[in-house]
Amino acid sequence: MSTVLILNGPNLNLLGTREPAIYGATTLADVEVMCRDEAAKHGLTSDFRQSNHEGVLVDWLHEAGRAFAAGTLKGVVFNAGAYTHTSLALADAVRGTGVPMIEVHITNVHAREAVRHHSFLSPVARGIIVGLGPMGYALAIAAVAALPAKA
Repeated sequence: MSTVLILNGPNLNLLGTREPAIYGATTLADVEVMCRDEAAKHGLTSDFRQSNHEGVLVDWLHEAGRAFAAGTLKGVVFNAGAYTHTSLALADAVRGTGVPMIEVHITNVHAREAVRHHSFLSPVARGIIVGLGPMGYALAIAAVAALPAKA
């Protein structure tokens, strides 16, 4: 059985309590359960992680690249939070490993502050899901599941 890695960046551990008018009442634990269930629907296992530290996320992407090359990982669903808009290192990690990645944002970043309109990850993502709330994670997992098998 193949795995989908779901990575979450800074402050996503605060879901459910951080600005609920913007991010809603769903907690990261709720999102994890939803992701596990969605992955199972597609015959995948899920590996769900969160870090507030950019270097940890880079290390996990490197690990994902090795797992993808070995055929044990189908792809990555990545909500990098604010690092989306600031991190060349995360984009370089995705690009350098070749792991297929779907970028996810709970809110519509294009309807928010101008600084959130640019993503360093979008150019290296297979697809982008924005503004659909936590449901975006499930849609991203379905997209990963639909990716062609690694050649």
